[in-house]
Amino acid sequence: MTLRLEDKKEIVVAVNKAASSAFSAVVADYRGLTVVQLTKLRSQAREQGVYLRVVRNTLARRAFEGTEFAILNDSLIGPSIIGLSMSENDMGAAARLFKDFAKDNAKLEVKTAAYDGKLFGPADIDVLAKLPNREQALTMLASVLQAPVSKLARLLTALREQKEPQAA
Repeated sequence: MTLRLEDKKEIVVAVNKAASSAFSAVVADYRGLTVVQLTKLRSQAREQGVYLRVVRNTLARRAFEGTEFAILNDSLIGPSIIGLSMSENDMGAAARLFKDFAKDNAKLEVKTAAYDGKLFGPADIDVLAKLPNREQALTMLASVLQAPVSKLARLLTALREQKEPQAA
């Protein structure tokens, strides 16, 4: 289907706007997926706060210009679907979405990912997918802060129990 110049400009502006406010990006090859599978992927993306778009490679390259995702331009070959993690609370959402979807649908092949100006290959997608969301990170921080306090409390209790028989 041929796009008019105005439509192409709108696509570039929309993807550029999304990429400018995104925290991480993943590019995958969707060749061989059915419409039903793509619809399922899109619905999962909406639930997880991931901007998902099938864009022509030349338009995606133009959209990524001036963003930290310009490093993805070399991987824009063949049919590409782009996932952008939009939530500051879950920066690895796009990588996790593609990784989980690829488990059940082998035809979805992750090409590359980008986070914080760094390029990740398909083998390194786990690094992004395992990034904790905000709640997980706060829980981890709370457990790290709580550990010394609980150890001190156990030590004081043990000392008190040790001294009680001696005092009696």
